[in-house]
Amino acid sequence: MTEQQQTPATAAPTDETAAEPSVGTQVTERIAAEPDTAEGLPAAETPATPQGGPVAPKDRRVLRAVLRWTAVVTVFAALGAATAYGITGMERTDVPGLATESDGRWAYPEITRPPLPSGSPSPFDTKNWAQAHYADLRALLLPAPAGATDDKTLRGADGWLPTKDFLNVFESKEDRDDVGQLLTDHGLRHIAARGWTTPDGTGTRVYLLQFDTGTVADDIYGELTTYGAPLHAVRGAAEAEFDDEYPTAADFDSMSVMRYSYDEVKPYGAEQLRQAYLRAGDVVAVVLQSRKGTAAAVPFQQTVTLQSQLLG
Repeated sequence: MTEQQQTPATAAPTDETAAEPSVGTQVTERIAAEPDTAEGLPAAETPATPQGGPVAPKDRRVLRAVLRWTAVVTVFAALGAATAYGITGMERTDVPGLATESDGRWAYPEITRPPLPSGSPSPFDTKNWAQAHYADLRALLLPAPAGATDDKTLRGADGWLPTKDFLNVFESKEDRDDVGQLLTDHGLRHIAARGWTTPDGTGTRVYLLQFDTGTVADDIYGELTTYGAPLHAVRGAAEAEFDDEYPTAADFDSMSVMRYSYDEVKPYGAEQLRQAYLRAGDVVAVVLQSRKGTAAAVPFQQTVTLQSQLLG
């Protein structure tokens, strides 16, 4: 052989090869970036042109198939990522089949504060030095949740509960006498009350006691409560202690509404009794909630919070 015959000649590109320079470039870049995309293809190399001629049609078909499948995989990966982002960004209850079970909260109706008489300030307006609630006290009572049975014994005459009926919440005659005297000495104006029983047997009673000013209400609040325990035992809970598990995040506004909540000391009697005392301006509220066996914490906290919002 001559020297010229020993050197293989590089064939000129055919029309088909010349018409697709971008595809060849894309395939090269894809393989270089993803060396394990297809078994048997060299990584980071452009497919070599066989000696004596252009790239075989079969080789081009293989490379095009790799490119198409790589594109398909990329598209589906993007769609999968978008779907995952959408689900994690949604509330759990928005995803069919993944709805979280109820945490025990009750379904209360829409709650709004009653309108104030024309020209009257809100209880915590800076011009309202007495912190007086000028709205009808009966309209400031929390409504019963859906499905609850109303306790008609707490309605009183025209919605006002007699003082003696409120005093019956206390266990001993001594406590009833002491609290009754305190209410008289502090000029109790009137009491509004509401109660209900939910289908699970939980009984709730809410009492709102109104005085002349916020200062007077604060004095009586201190006569009924302390941090560690209430000062007068409530009927059904001979001993009670401060509820350390009550979350402060559930409080409405510590600047306008004060709250002490207590739980019955174990062992419980026939029922577990939870109780809370609130002071909001000229009003002291007492919330009692009990249930045979144990009384759930969540609906109690929900009830106290919503009543606080109405008073604040």
